[in-house]
Amino acid sequence: MLSERGRPSIFWIFATIAMPFVWIAVRYRFHDREKMPPNGAVIIAPNHYSNIDPVVMGVGVWYLKRAPRFMAKASILRIPVLGWLLRKSGQIPVERGGSSSKSVEALKAARELVTKGRALIVYPEGSLTRDPALWPMRGKSGAVRLALELNIPIVPVASWGIQNVMGRYSNKLHVFPPKRVDIKVGDPVDLSEFAGKPLDAKLLAAATAKVMDAITALLEDLRGEKAPEQRWDPSQHNQSETGKF
Repeated sequence: MLSERGRPSIFWIFATIAMPFVWIAVRYRFHDREKMPPNGAVIIAPNHYSNIDPVVMGVGVWYLKRAPRFMAKASILRIPVLGWLLRKSGQIPVERGGSSSKSVEALKAARELVTKGRALIVYPEGSLTRDPALWPMRGKSGAVRLALELNIPIVPVASWGIQNVMGRYSNKLHVFPPKRVDIKVGDPVDLSEFAGKPLDAKLLAAATAKVMDAITALLEDLRGEKAPEQRWDPSQHNQSETGKF
């Protein structure tokens, strides 16, 4: 079966624009790439620690033979030309701090994508990790809610090395020499224990923790070290979860 990446689409435009730049700045090394489902609906859940994550991860997912779609900040999708291209390719606008009705609209758009067998990248942390050592912080429930509601796999992915291309909270690129970025794909997270149950706050928190554990374990393998036993929680450190600090 021909993959979505192999069929002509607007993604070819993005590939033409993004891949030469990323090729200059990044040298990918993939681990367990065969674990990425080649077709069908899937939620891809990576760690998040650099403003340029979506570009580097998006190209990485393209190399993994999937067409990447994100839940992106709505402000980006209002940029002339770029915003039009992003919307046409299925990127989903999310109003940060917006109304509940807009959140519902975003979730509806995400459901439509996955029911069409697309790949949707959702950062479970919601924003750049606050952990000082760049380990994944506490996750949010959007990814697992979609996976459980629609009965589709959620695949954890960890990357390491993107911080050398652009540091956390920085907008400064470090292009030369090219930086190695490792991307490791995990097995779909087993959420069967939560299937068919009411999606209340307690269940979603437990399922989200399981996804974050899977992402963290992959990152431990890439970094060759153990993560802290206690996952970073911004609320326990008097930190907001958005913006620089």
